[in-house]
Amino acid sequence: MNGSGPAALSSELTQAPFAQWLAHELERFEARAQNELPPIERAPQRLHEAIRYAALGAGKRVRPLLVYGAGQCAHVAAETRILDCAALAVEFVHVYSLIHDDLPCMDDDVLRRGRPTVHVAFDEATAMLAGDALQAEAFRVLADAPASGEVRATLMRELAHAIGTDGMCGGQAIDLASTGRSLDLAELETMHRKKTGALLLASVRMGALAVGVDGTTLAQLDRYARAIGLAFQIVDDVLDVEGTSEVLGKTAGKDAQKNKPTYVSVLGLAAARERAERLRRDAIAALEGIDTARTLRLRQLADFIVLRSF
Repeated sequence: MNGSGPAALSSELTQAPFAQWLAHELERFEARAQNELPPIERAPQRLHEAIRYAALGAGKRVRPLLVYGAGQCAHVAAETRILDCAALAVEFVHVYSLIHDDLPCMDDDVLRRGRPTVHVAFDEATAMLAGDALQAEAFRVLADAPASGEVRATLMRELAHAIGTDGMCGGQAIDLASTGRSLDLAELETMHRKKTGALLLASVRMGALAVGVDGTTLAQLDRYARAIGLAFQIVDDVLDVEGTSEVLGKTAGKDAQKNKPTYVSVLGLAAARERAERLRRDAIAALEGIDTARTLRLRQLADFIVLRSF
């Protein structure tokens, strides 16, 4: 992987408006992803085409952005390449989860990121393999990261924990078992701390661990990430009710159609929005005491995540 020097960002870009920082980081991420994913020309071509179709050129990239934002919380400038590796790994896992979630045996959806889902554009078997391969690519990127063996192992451990039965896969199992059932708020939050929150938490932790933040700072970042992880899911639930398929890039109203428990069905629309806003404030409050210049992007990302629909 090609690096761009020892500093994560120039001092000028560190203080740049959020939109400028966002555009820079997204461009940076897309370039790294283009280089890291296997080319279509290499066999098996159809599988590589499906992988690149799913992973490139679409999506908000919230998880990589959280990696980059957390990477600014160290006292010293971070090496860009280790953050790129962490960002690629969490996004590859996220995309694999979307491919599998959309399969007929899961949520059976036909639209994702404004395009036909992978199993529709290709076929179910290719979609399954594309997801499997992206999960493997995530750990391959971390194994090859330019860091000590201890750091590489730590990052892989964080990611594995986030996507196993205590994380994303466990949350998805609970979600599937909950269709048509009523959950109380505690049960709903348990499900989403695993299904959605665990990978968002890992994104923040991996960015922080990659640059060696101290234990006190890491504990504060944990609180930030746990709050923003739930807020992210609440906003998604609200958007599923209020948004359109054209705007969302995925099928709107699908949760209600499938009778799935959501924050809106449990709390009501107004209370769900209020809870998301409270969690946004909690996330920002968790960063108090850390140099504000180093937490600027995480605070802005909290706004970006929650206020995108409000």
